[in-house]
Amino acid sequence: MSQDTTLERIRGLVSPILQSMSFELVELEYKPEGRNWVVRLFIDKPGGITLDDCVDVSREVGALLEVEDVIETSYRLEVSSPGLDRPLKKAQDYERFCGERVKIKTHEKLDPDNRGYERKTFVGKLLGYEDGRVRILQVDKKGGEIVLSLEDIANANLEPEF
Repeated sequence: MSQDTTLERIRGLVSPILQSMSFELVELEYKPEGRNWVVRLFIDKPGGITLDDCVDVSREVGALLEVEDVIETSYRLEVSSPGLDRPLKKAQDYERFCGERVKIKTHEKLDPDNRGYERKTFVGKLLGYEDGRVRILQVDKKGGEIVLSLEDIANANLEPEF
């Protein structure tokens, strides 16, 4: 079984469990690290994740993966919060975190604010998401609002302020 197939089977098994426990699956990894394989779940919920949440999910998911026997090799299961710099993957993420500071990297260099030079990294306050477009208010010296298509975004993360 390929790594991608295994990953999708794991996702299919754990997603309903997490949903029933009121957790969101932010990211799922299944990959070799050293001599071992690792299944890593990043979970979230409104109000944040506690250590007890990670323990509860680990017990449920670990038991399910053992019963279903979808992973042919030995592996280590890790459950964690997505961290302060949580990735924004879905349209719902952009809606949920409206008002937060974000860092967005695009696939190609763009000049959405007509400054005369293209770049791939944009940092600012997330203003909203609508019709496949993300609006941010840039926080650099020049500022200004820009709109990026979701298709143009390679990755985006919350940018915590301290």
